[in-house]
Amino acid sequence: MNNYKNKTAVISGGAEGIGFAIAQAMGEQGMNIVLGDIDAAQLKEAQAKLEAQGVPVLAVEMDVTLPSSWANIAEQAIERFGKVHMLVNNAGVASAPGPIEATNHKDWQWVIDVNLKGVVFGAEAIVPLIKQHGEGGWMVNVASMAGMIGVPYAGAYTATKVAVVGMSESWNVELSKHNIHVAALCPAFVKTRIHLSHRNRQEEHRDLERKPDPKAAPKHNAAQELVENGIAPEIVGQRVVEALNAKELYIFTHPAQRQVAQQRSAAIDQAFERAENSPLLADVKEQDPITFS
Repeated sequence: MNNYKNKTAVISGGAEGIGFAIAQAMGEQGMNIVLGDIDAAQLKEAQAKLEAQGVPVLAVEMDVTLPSSWANIAEQAIERFGKVHMLVNNAGVASAPGPIEATNHKDWQWVIDVNLKGVVFGAEAIVPLIKQHGEGGWMVNVASMAGMIGVPYAGAYTATKVAVVGMSESWNVELSKHNIHVAALCPAFVKTRIHLSHRNRQEEHRDLERKPDPKAAPKHNAAQELVENGIAPEIVGQRVVEALNAKELYIFTHPAQRQVAQQRSAAIDQAFERAENSPLLADVKEQDPITFS
């Protein structure tokens, strides 16, 4: 049974990479696709590709850091397709890696505004549209394996992706009574242009006083190499369909990362064991755990 046919998905950052791959995958399932992206030229190309594949598509230039942009795409989606059933919060950026003492506040604010607040604004604008028709739906928040394990020298990116995973867990419980399934997509390296995120950096987030030092530029960009050798975005798009069919909360695309996640889980479990054995906590260890449903 196809649960997606003739339903509508709104996808931020949908003009290329993972966002466009999800758009193609959901389009193959018979969904109407609403693409939002800050890159007008890339957005036009993406629209043409989907239309050539016979997918009903609406392309809207937007900036996910602006609630007004989300209000606009929501209004246009309803005007064109009548209802919205799926939100894919995909738009995301990565700043240049660096140590704590080299923190650039402009970088932090930019990454937070796009990766974190952009997801919040998307949920605020689109979830009410999914609720109002009563048919249920989906929200896919694109996080990262960085949301599961801390990435050294990428504090801002890691912080936002941990937040996206946590919000997804929270919203999945909150929205289940409305038959809205929430999932956190946590890929490792995918062949996208995220290492070139600065190309779409908004004017207000640019550090005009800081000029790049050519001598300080690394001769070898390991992160860029990993991205360029990552898996194809199309695999991620198809994996999202597979995972949503199975109602998965965490959508993983790189099975080899399981070992890293297991090590983290083991460390957490060991920390709880030490807490249980601490004489300082003898009076609280018998308390019932906090659960949410």
